[in-house]
Amino acid sequence: MSELARRVAFAVVAAPLAVAVVWYGDAPLATLLGVIAALGAWEFYRIAAASGAQPLVRAGVVAAAVLPLFVHAHYLRVFTAPLVLAVVATLGVLAASIWARGVSGRPLAATAATVFGVLYVSVPLCYGYALRYHDYVVGRSAGTAVIMLPVLLTWASDIGAYAVGRTIGRRKLIPSVSPGKTIEGALGALVATVLVALLYERLVLRPVAQLAMAPWWAAAFGLVVSVAAQVGDLAESLLKREAGVKDSSHLLPGHGGILDRFDSLFFVLPVSYLLLGWLMLPAPGAGR
Repeated sequence: MSELARRVAFAVVAAPLAVAVVWYGDAPLATLLGVIAALGAWEFYRIAAASGAQPLVRAGVVAAAVLPLFVHAHYLRVFTAPLVLAVVATLGVLAASIWARGVSGRPLAATAATVFGVLYVSVPLCYGYALRYHDYVVGRSAGTAVIMLPVLLTWASDIGAYAVGRTIGRRKLIPSVSPGKTIEGALGALVATVLVALLYERLVLRPVAQLAMAPWWAAAFGLVVSVAAQVGDLAESLLKREAGVKDSSHLLPGHGGILDRFDSLFFVLPVSYLLLGWLMLPAPGAGR
């Protein structure tokens, strides 16, 4: 089976299941995000180890996995001190490095790499859960429409960059980090994302979620999301290039690893949550 065929086959199976979990929300969504975060953290620690760091892999993977579950509990008003937990967890990793690494095991680097892996992978995914239960969201269909907005815009950015870059791309964007990316592709990504943002706001966000953004704000949102997506992609490329690896892993058939597929979303989800809180309002006549 070709690489493209494996990608399509995996997407045909995984995409509907993911959308179904997003639609249902609650603990299943938090669990899915936790699984993705745990696998992504494991990949990150492999890259970090190849770069010379010695992260506490088990502690980091467990922390990444449970963080979305704690966010879920917070939204149920069961858990009310996520910041305190983050501080305690960081100190716990430092304490664990006393026995797990010692002085010769570079405890400072081990602690920093372990904590950063959770911050880089798991924390951004938690904003996916926050988007699903945004303050303006009423109902499962609305929550699904809101969270799929940044996801689809990220896909649009990737597709626009690939299509334009392969067709007319000549000038390299940052060849030392990602030799395949071009300036023309980056501009194509911006245009594609803005167009999809305008269409999604009009055709999905308004009728399904009864939420709206002014056209110029929808365009600006698409522009910022595309920039965030491209920076996220470059950031992961930078990490892999330092470690001398091509793919973060081979967990996803035809797609590489979790980090390879979610690197852009790590940047897009927090940015989207912040911007939508400012830009999104109930649609006129929504009856809220």
